Amino acid sequence: MRADARRNAEKLRAAAAELFQERGLDVPLKEIARRAGVSHGTLYNLFGSREALIDEVVTDLAADRLDEVAREALSLDDAWEAFAYYVEKLCELQATDPAVADVVSGRYPGAERLMSVCGQSMDAAERLVEQARAAGVLRPDFTSADLVLTFGAHALLARALADTAPDAWRRGVAFLLDGLRAESAQQPLPADALTQQQVQDVMGSLAGKG
Repeated sequence: MRADARRNAEKLRAAAAELFQERGLDVPLKEIARRAGVSHGTLYNLFGSREALIDEVVTDLAADRLDEVAREALSLDDAWEAFAYYVEKLCELQATDPAVADVVSGRYPGAERLMSVCGQSMDAAERLVEQARAAGVLRPDFTSADLVLTFGAHALLARALADTAPDAWRRGVAFLLDGLRAESAQQPLPADALTQQQVQDVMGSLAGKG
């Protein structure tokens, strides 16, 4: 790569990192190019697609933040505290970091490296769900698929609340966690848990909203 192309690529990475974290992964590419001081065509020539730019700019950041939350949660001895910590911290990331919110929600599945990071995060979530169920502190009919849908719905709510009541999501998460305690399971659920394919279909639909 020529020196001028390298400089332009670096400017585009920096601009993309700023805008993705400010506004999420769907920020117009023309705005990224404008902030970087290059043409829209230069962006496409250097990166080829939005997904390629996302993979290069967001993956390491998202991996660091999601891995940190998972590590901290899994290090806790109390199964309920571990599960609740994970849910609260993931919801906080969704409310405060638009880029990571889009990652957790599975937006832009064409960004393969990023989706791998998301998958690893969900592996940790499944461990925490299973651990809490086994300890008898989480209602036994709650599944990791339910948690994925919870995060998907929370991402839309957190984005809608951002300008009006940026901390209001904490109230909803508190209600959610109280309702998920094993002692709260007084009645059987009215529908079965979704299959993995159904979850993927639903999250794909949510990815086009917000």
